[in-house]
Amino acid sequence: MVPLAAIGDIHGRADLLETLLARLEPDLQVICVGDYIDRGDRSADVLRILQSSSDIICLKGNHEEMLLNFLEQPETYGRRWFRNGGLQTMASFGIAGLTETSPDDRLRTARDALVKAMGGPLIDWLDGLQSGWRVGNLAVVHAGADPALPLDSQPGHVLRWGHPDFMTSPRRDGIWIIHGHTIVSAPVIDQGRVAIDTGAYASGRLTAAIVNDGDIRFEST
Repeated sequence: MVPLAAIGDIHGRADLLETLLARLEPDLQVICVGDYIDRGDRSADVLRILQSSSDIICLKGNHEEMLLNFLEQPETYGRRWFRNGGLQTMASFGIAGLTETSPDDRLRTARDALVKAMGGPLIDWLDGLQSGWRVGNLAVVHAGADPALPLDSQPGHVLRWGHPDFMTSPRRDGIWIIHGHTIVSAPVIDQGRVAIDTGAYASGRLTAAIVNDGDIRFEST
């Protein structure tokens, strides 16, 4: 297996992403678990860095799904996204003056402005991101997986949003799963799960799990 580094939830911290990437050995296959946007101040920069890095494998998280849903149906999905950090993402693209209670017409106008600011290539790139990646007995996903189902049978929304049994029921197929989504104070290895979301947007700690020859170590900012 090619040595790899799986990077946890970035949430708009382009500064931490740049710092962590500079620390990683150049021969590592880098995989990002999703949640590149929201909460931190530099979501637009994070997306542009990752889109331009063709050698990095990027997965889709639930926050990317919320943004894409907003683009499709702003009246339905906008307020929920805004409550979960979407306002910071909008601001990073130069769109201000919104609140969690903005009326429908303001949401539609904001959606149109975001489409223009992001541009079609970035939106298409985001929409086309896969929800999971696997090699051998190791998988990388954003949020988790149903321990009762084979990995190739997992619904995409489970990989992006998680499953109620993921953190309590170990898998029986011997597959290790590296994931983000659930914030931990320090990276955790437990019963086939490797949790690497160390709350970068608030803690300043962006973490990568580095896997080489079956060994797992961590690098954090």
